[in-house]
Amino acid sequence: MGVQVLFHGCLDDFLPPAGRGQPIMPPTLRRTSLKDLVESLGVPHTEIAALTLNDCPATFETLVEPLGGDHVMVRAWPPSAQSVEHTLQPPRPRPARFVLDVHLGRLARYLRLLGFDVCWRNDFGDAELADMSALQSRILLTRDRRLLYRRQIVHGYFVRSDDPGRQVEEVCHRYGLHDEIAAFKRCARCNGLLVKVDKASVAGRLEARTLLYYNDFYKCARCRHVYWQGSHFARISAWVETLKQQVA
Repeated sequence: MGVQVLFHGCLDDFLPPAGRGQPIMPPTLRRTSLKDLVESLGVPHTEIAALTLNDCPATFETLVEPLGGDHVMVRAWPPSAQSVEHTLQPPRPRPARFVLDVHLGRLARYLRLLGFDVCWRNDFGDAELADMSALQSRILLTRDRRLLYRRQIVHGYFVRSDDPGRQVEEVCHRYGLHDEIAAFKRCARCNGLLVKVDKASVAGRLEARTLLYYNDFYKCARCRHVYWQGSHFARISAWVETLKQQVA
């Protein structure tokens, strides 16, 4: 039996350049599920929105039988594909909530700045990340594609760019986050919510020039870090507005 697999759209990102845009013929030596088949070729199941087997809708549990002489064509589409009718991906959590791997610390800070609930530590293990994603309905963002092979992960995305600024744009586009941005309500350091406080209550923690020029202050309810709209505020606000105006 000949088996061919064709990945459409941005799923090509996971393939060697020479294998993009054309069917791949994997060595199918045993009975296998479509999930195991596509992941053996380097494409995580969390990146795939639809599968067909000989042009019939299929699921990740659909089996490919190695016996017999029939030709088998498997096609896979990403969530962005306009032709996807029977999506394998359930609706994402709303509002969006995230857990990020250890390599995405700056992205975590940027997403928190935009108001999103983001779990990140520099010592997360793979099993802990997968469990948090599954048990807390969080979208797992990672630069490790093999982490996304774990079966319990329903919502996950392999971040392509290695530039934190581009990563934010990428994630906002992938999940259509532009309407959910509510900037400056979370602590970029720890993810806690910010609350407005009286100037007098934090005066002892601030420099004299800060007290002279600023009157509005906010404190993280979790780590107690103090924020105010300093000289960087206009630049960050302009960046936030640019993100919100982008078409998802």
